[in-house]
Amino acid sequence: MSMHEDGVSARAAGDRAAGDGTTPGDGTTPEEGTTPGGGAAGEQVVGELTAGELAALDAHWRAANYLAVGQIYLMANPLLLEPLAPEHIKPRLLGHWGTSPGLNLVHTHLNRLITARDIDALCVWGPGHGGPAVLANSWLEGTYSETYPDVSRDRAGMERLFRQFSFPGGVPSHVAPETPGSIHEGGELGYSLAHAYGAALDHPDLLVACVIGDGEAETGPLAGSWHANKFLDPVHDGAVLPILHLNGYKIANPTVLARLPEAELDSLLRGYGHEPLYVSGDRPSAVHGAMAAAMDRAADRIAGIQRAAREGTATERPVWPMIVLRTPKGWTGPAEVDGQPVEGTWRAHQVPLSGVRDDRDHLAQLEAWLRSYRPEELFDATGAPTPSVLECVPEGSRRLGATPYANGGLLLRELPVPPLERYAVEVDRPGTVPHEPTRVLGLLLRDVMEATKGRRDFRVVGPDETASNRLEALYDATSKAWQAGTLDTDEHLARDGRVMEVLSEHLCQGWLEGYLLTGRHGLFSSYEAFAHIVDSMVNQHIKWLRTSRRLPWRRPIASLNYLLTSHVWRQDHNGFSHQDPGFVDHILNKSPEVVRVYLPPDTNTLLSVADHVLRSRDYVNVIVAGKQPGFDWLTLDEARAHCARGVGVWPWAGTEDGTREPDVVLACAGDVPTLETLAAADLLRRHLPELAVRVVNVVDMARLLPHDEHPHGMRDSEYDAVFTTDKPVIFAYHGYPWLIHRLAYRRTGHAHLHVHGYKEEGTTTTPFDMVVRNGLDRYRLVMDTIDRVPGLGVRAVAVRQAMADVRTRHHAWIREHGTDLPEVADWTWSG
Repeated sequence: MSMHEDGVSARAAGDRAAGDGTTPGDGTTPEEGTTPGGGAAGEQVVGELTAGELAALDAHWRAANYLAVGQIYLMANPLLLEPLAPEHIKPRLLGHWGTSPGLNLVHTHLNRLITARDIDALCVWGPGHGGPAVLANSWLEGTYSETYPDVSRDRAGMERLFRQFSFPGGVPSHVAPETPGSIHEGGELGYSLAHAYGAALDHPDLLVACVIGDGEAETGPLAGSWHANKFLDPVHDGAVLPILHLNGYKIANPTVLARLPEAELDSLLRGYGHEPLYVSGDRPSAVHGAMAAAMDRAADRIAGIQRAAREGTATERPVWPMIVLRTPKGWTGPAEVDGQPVEGTWRAHQVPLSGVRDDRDHLAQLEAWLRSYRPEELFDATGAPTPSVLECVPEGSRRLGATPYANGGLLLRELPVPPLERYAVEVDRPGTVPHEPTRVLGLLLRDVMEATKGRRDFRVVGPDETASNRLEALYDATSKAWQAGTLDTDEHLARDGRVMEVLSEHLCQGWLEGYLLTGRHGLFSSYEAFAHIVDSMVNQHIKWLRTSRRLPWRRPIASLNYLLTSHVWRQDHNGFSHQDPGFVDHILNKSPEVVRVYLPPDTNTLLSVADHVLRSRDYVNVIVAGKQPGFDWLTLDEARAHCARGVGVWPWAGTEDGTREPDVVLACAGDVPTLETLAAADLLRRHLPELAVRVVNVVDMARLLPHDEHPHGMRDSEYDAVFTTDKPVIFAYHGYPWLIHRLAYRRTGHAHLHVHGYKEEGTTTTPFDMVVRNGLDRYRLVMDTIDRVPGLGVRAVAVRQAMADVRTRHHAWIREHGTDLPEVADWTWSG
């Protein structure tokens, strides 16, 4: 039976625009004056269900809708066993009703599909504020009460479910980490489809449904994500079923895709490589039939694609099915409120009845709305769902809220990282032999890729830069994933490849997040400057991890690991647009328990850091390392010890004799700053041998924070022992110098801290000119030392003048020769 056959303050079902359930019922296209289906290009699915099947689906859907409304409004009287009164209503009405009926419809029909076909499925709920719907379904199927026993599947538990929603001390309005079965927060829109594809990779028996809101579909990341089907291997990967939900409106405006003529929309989706199946209407019985038929047709098509690929009979990239679901926004809610249309309009987006505690008419309208779902048929005397409601609900781990794929730590296996001794470079003397650090790292990643060949749970993603970042050794173990056409001139492309390159950082990030959240491992390699493109995405992932750490039922997942290379100091050839080291600043603003930033100064420290982050859990790790040849400073054993400390004095680099405090501390973080600091120390050793110089290198940036602000932070006594309390510290830093001041501003010796770093001075020039332009060069560090050490300025005036003269000569030299000064280009450590 339809929702409103017994009548409430809404149109009767028979008066709806789409009485037969085969044409859209949410308005007209203003430009044409016809319904959006007027183009007749899409295939409108019509299906038939038996009376018993329809009754079961409708009962479950009504129950979920009732629970969704209850969460938004009620804090008592959950079963309406007494007339609704103002004291039953929450004092603050929060939440989003408009998308909930559509999400409930999808959940109901996924239950049917899973049960009928005995398949594993996961659903990514893209509409950001659809929490009431997914929480309702989790409670109905029992997984919510199993996860949170105090929210039992009875009257008392229903009351707790209602009260806690968007309530102090309760749960968010989004589909968040607290929600069983979720891997996608959805508060920030645009990432659902990328997450869904990431979840499907290397899970060949998994169906990942993805509900995409039509508001979300307007975002750039989502638009790019439609191309993910060109990377999905039907042999080794699972399937993604996009469900584009067109309910017509965002918060206050119509949505673009909902207003396209259907012929144009159909062309767009087919152009993306999908076979769209259309389900439209507002009469529940017809929509249930059409949705069931569309689900079945999509599942049959997916099974056929996978069977052909796995039997070796498929030769072309498949055209995957998708569903376009068009139902009214706020479906089954109030049709009008205070004389204004609500259902099917933007007014249904959040709380359709806002004055329920104070307005008797609104209160009566809410009670009529709730009773229209006939809760007495849906819940027994104890408040538990009746058998008819649960008829199509899967059992055990087949339930969407219980699937282990949404709690990836349950599936996670240790990554087989080989011994580092196989890759370590020999360092007989520091600063004399160069290596390309990321090229050596590529050998390690190659062997990890080879060791996971059978189990397929490790991937490397990046925007067209794997070889550019010197990681091409990976291609000895795997190829790049590619399902589209190939040419004879192409290299390293294969359908089963596990390196994923696409020129969309958003898509790379979304793939990797979905992959990690469902129990696998990976690495994101990027040019440093363009990691900022995913600033907002990594925000959301960090928040997810921070919240998950507080949920004992959420098992730890593999960390999200960034390798930022082609960095600011070696982008002299690409110029100013490629020079931005600020991603580290962004990350270190986030939750200290989750974020880690490492700046290894050479090849062996990079290997040690990589070994650590690849084995770690529940972190976002950022490694900044160069790909150009750079000097090696530490042996593998020394590198391991140094990385374990995170910050350390390099006695061999300084001129301390252990009998007195140093006159100056030369500190550094990052490979190029380390080179310039060591070169400065070498100059001071030669020109001012009486000066006691201490050299300190920082690998773990969080070590500079106080211990009570970050678990890696140094205690004050530790910090003072390394950096002293009253001696000048000349700090050469990889990024923006203000970050070091921010990290260390509470330290005793902060007034004596002088930081050199990137100051937005960049262009296409020579490598050394980049550091000169930003005052990070060895000669400037020596000059600063002379300026900062008390009494040294007068005694060392000739040395300072000589340093300034070299800088002047440098400017003339590069303009004449186009290369750096010979004493810079040919320098090696001689200490």
